[in-house]
Formats: sequence, structure tokens, C-alpha cells
Amino acid sequence: MTTPPAPPQASPARTTLLLGGTLLALAAAVLLSLTVGSKPTTVAQVWAAVTGTADPYTTTVVASRYPRTILGILAGAALAAAGLLLQGITRNPLADPGLLGVNAGAMAAVVTAIALLGPTSTTATVWWALPGALLAGLVAYLLGGRESTGSTVRLVLAGAVISAVLTAYVQAVALSMPHVFDNYRYWVVGSLAGRGFDVIASVLPFLTAGALLALLLSSSLNTLALGEETATALGANPFLIRSGGLAAATLLAAGATAATGPIAFVGLAVPHVVRALIGGDFRTCMPLALLAGPTLLLLADVVGRFLLRPAELMVGVVTAFVGAPFLFHAVRRMRGPS
Repeated sequence: MTTPPAPPQASPARTTLLLGGTLLALAAAVLLSLTVGSKPTTVAQVWAAVTGTADPYTTTVVASRYPRTILGILAGAALAAAGLLLQGITRNPLADPGLLGVNAGAMAAVVTAIALLGPTSTTATVWWALPGALLAGLVAYLLGGRESTGSTVRLVLAGAVISAVLTAYVQAVALSMPHVFDNYRYWVVGSLAGRGFDVIASVLPFLTAGALLALLLSSSLNTLALGEETATALGANPFLIRSGGLAAATLLAAGATAATGPIAFVGLAVPHVVRALIGGDFRTCMPLALLAGPTLLLLADVVGRFLLRPAELMVGVVTAFVGAPFLFHAVRRMRGPS
């Protein structure tokens, strides 16, 4: 039996150049995130604050931006990796972290918490959103992803059904209870503002586990991309690969959504850009996605802070405007003979 060709990939030199360039872009995005805000600071002031030589006021201003910058790095990487995993597993170029109903599960849990307990702190919201997101992903998997043959279609349908049901529940509760809507509407847009290190600590174990599992599965996902029959002939287990990939995507998407609220298009746009730049090899796509995701999210957050200064536009709104062209491009690429 002839071994199928490996997924197309960029040359080692191009791969190294792209990874290095994206790393530099991420460093620039981090610097901008620490510099831009309602109180503008210069690069020199940021450096002085980081090294401990700035005045107390400047140090406090820059330090207040540390949590949102770190969270932007973690959430951006998680959403991009989750989107890459889901697009690869389902072979659906329009798949994103909301495919499994994770966003809807988090929203339903947050609305329920506010309805039962009243307004909650940001940290408390995370501890409600996280199990809701994980549970929704698990139910989607149990309904649609347990079997091998045809499970991709069933998984997508299961996620769509769960999202529809939970979204209807959220709307019913939020519209019938004004105090729930008043608190819920700030979380549902998606934002990096107002989150502290306690929020980061709450979701970090889930994000770390998901990222490690995603990196470990990269080679196996290449095999799965050749088709289930071919993967089985090569000695792989498509069921275990798919299950591991779905588990990793759920952990990543749930952690990011719980911490920031639903942020659209990062998980959709970044995988398309990564594959266009570096090819279809998951072993190189995954590291690049983990760098490109936070770069996009941090830059979107900086734009949101700059446009309405001294107020700010939530990052979820900015990513929606930025990601819309990528969605249009993805749909156009799907046209043509199948």
C-alpha cells in the first residue's frame, strides 16, 4: 500500500521566519497593550515601570495593564488553538470554539448564577461560566461525537442544537429579569478589562492542559486529516484522536470564554491565516496559531482602547469587525465544485 503524501507545509526556512516574525509581532502587541490606555504612557515610562525605576503613579498605571495583557495572551492562544483543532477534526472551515455549544453553555451558567444569586464578582462569574462551558462541550460530544463513522456531521448538529436551546434559555431569563440583563450584558460582549490575576489563576490550569494536549496531538491530527480509513491503515485510532482533540478544544474554549466572555472570530480567522501562511501541517500550524491568536486579540484590545479614549470599545466588538472579512473570504473559498 502506498503511503499518502504528508500535509503540505512551508519550507523549514519559511517556517522559522514566520514563527520568528510572529513572535516579534506578539512582543510589539504586548508593548502596545502596556502603553495605550486612558492614561497614555511612553515606551520609556513602561520600561521604567517594569524595571522598578518609575514614579509610583506611572508604576500603578502600567501595573494595572498587566492582568489584561496576560489574559489577552492566554485567551488569544486558547481560542486560536481551539479553532484550529475544531476545523481540523470536523473538516469544516467555518468551525470555531462556539461549535460545541461552549459559548452558549457559559452564557447559560452565568445567567443562572445572576438570577439565583444576584450580581456576582468577576471571579465568581468565572467559576460559574467554566463548568457551564465544559458541560455543554461534554454533552455535544456525547450526543454527536462518540462514534467514528459520520460523527463529524452529528457533532456539528449536536453543537448547533445545544447552542440554540441554551441561547433561547438565556434570552428568556435575561428579558424576563431586568437585573439579570443589566449584569449579563457586560459579560456577554467579551472584554479583557476588569479581570485580575485571580481570574487568570482560575482558568490557567484548564488552558495549560488544553494547550499541552493540543501540541501532543499535532502529529496525530495530520494522520486524521488523510481520512479515517487511511488513518486506521497507518495504525492510528481515529476515535481516540478525535476525542483527544475535542477534549483539548473544549478545555481551551471553556477557559477562555469563562475568563473573557464570548469573543468572536479569533478562533475562526487565525486558523485560516495560519494555514495560508505555513501550510496544513498541524505540527507547525499549532505553534504559529498559539502566537498569532494573542497577537490579534491584543491588537484588537489596543484598537478598542484607542478609538474611544478615555473610554474604550470592548474587544469582542472589535474582533467581530476584524473577523467579518475572514468569514466572507472563507465562505467564498467554499464555493465551487465539491
